[in-house]
Amino acid sequence: MANTRQRSVQRYARYQRVLEKIIEFDCLSLDELKRQCADERPAFVTRVLRQLEQAGWVLREDQAADETYRWNPRRTSFSVAGWLDEKIFGASLPNTPLQERPRERLLNHGAVSLRTAELLAILIRSGRPGESALQAGEKIAARLADRIDKLPTCGPQELKSISSAISPAAYCQIMAGIELGRRVAAAADNASTPTRITGSETALQFCQQQFARLSADAAQEEFHVVCLDTKHQVLRCHQITVGTLNASLVHPREVFRPAIQDAAAAIILVHNHPSGDPTPSEEDLQVTKNLEQAGQTVGIQVLDHVILGKHCAISIREQRH
Repeated sequence: MANTRQRSVQRYARYQRVLEKIIEFDCLSLDELKRQCADERPAFVTRVLRQLEQAGWVLREDQAADETYRWNPRRTSFSVAGWLDEKIFGASLPNTPLQERPRERLLNHGAVSLRTAELLAILIRSGRPGESALQAGEKIAARLADRIDKLPTCGPQELKSISSAISPAAYCQIMAGIELGRRVAAAADNASTPTRITGSETALQFCQQQFARLSADAAQEEFHVVCLDTKHQVLRCHQITVGTLNASLVHPREVFRPAIQDAAAAIILVHNHPSGDPTPSEEDLQVTKNLEQAGQTVGIQVLDHVILGKHCAISIREQRH
């Protein structure tokens, strides 16, 4: 077993040396590559280039006098580590050189040094027969290459269609990682500069930033409350309900409970319209009126009600004026 592993590591290193020379060029001839890899056997250099050609990563120039190759336009999604893992180790990553594994690279160099595919591999954790976690990460990263911002909107079956390694557990881990990143970023923004709501304009700006997920990819209505202190600075945000907004679902007791716990002086009501149109319905207006009356009773002002649509929002307070 040890000898097999050692041979795999040595083979990995040979391939890596040749590949690192190939990726330096947009276009090169086989003869030039052999000169660049003078320490390697010419037959092995030829084999590596032909394997890349068979996989579609490089294309042979038909008009060239010598054997010249150029990279496929998909080159930006090519990964030396990912290609080698599939070529040398297949679905098994335990044999991968320790320093090349995503988790070890993260521990040694930090998360910022990892490629998107490697970050995904850590979240996926384990592969399936025929496909490792890193291979799954490579596939997803390649498919979403220039639109990785769409990853949060992918459903479990959509990711499963890209890679068989995406189990329900792996999907949950990916989505949990995305949401945690959002919350950390939002908390960092709030901690650095306390947001003060001075009117409908700042309320809209804050809600569109804080609840960007609701505008971008929420599949159903969600009702949230933003609690404010006496200077109308944001204290905390709370989710109240998920589901179609109506007067019976959004009960004053549920809305004002977190506001009382936060000792809030005022609140902003926030909910989204998955249809994309933020125009208030009659039910929206009635819910706002009911909660404003309840706020007067408990001494907590309802400062505004913001409705989020696709890339736009409406302030009910502003509409009244």
